[in-house]
Amino acid sequence: MFGSIVIVPALRDHVPAIFAMVRELADYEKLSHLVTGTEQDLERDLFGERPVIEAIVAMREGEPVGYALYFQTYSTFLTRRGLWLEDIYVKTAARGKGIGEALLRCVANIATERGCARFEWSVLDWNHKAIDFYQRLGATVMPDWRIARVTGPALEQLARR
Repeated sequence: MFGSIVIVPALRDHVPAIFAMVRELADYEKLSHLVTGTEQDLERDLFGERPVIEAIVAMREGEPVGYALYFQTYSTFLTRRGLWLEDIYVKTAARGKGIGEALLRCVANIATERGCARFEWSVLDWNHKAIDFYQRLGATVMPDWRIARVTGPALEQLARR
């Protein structure tokens, strides 16, 4: 609990609110055109027969105001597991109250409890406010690494070769 904020593991009932915040995050990042998934897809991946992601939700007065979505990774160099933070988001009206930091610290705690060697995420290079925030909390923004991505028809073509 962080003041009037309570952080809880995501429940099925939270999926519509989480997905709505995913859309808000995409709007903020000017990437709404890339949101092609659905609430049902998110629910399946969080709570289906073989969950592939996990989430925590920041609640204020019974309402979700933020979330963090993460999944396990693995480092061959360290031969240890890690956690990848796919999303962290706090609604605009709830910002500046320590909720983002609380969510980040909560996932970091999960990583340490699980014996993870790393806790990682990406940040857009133009989002200086987020970069400064992460660095204040001790994160290193890796200047030499770039994300490589193959999607859609390019992924299909690569798989057929």
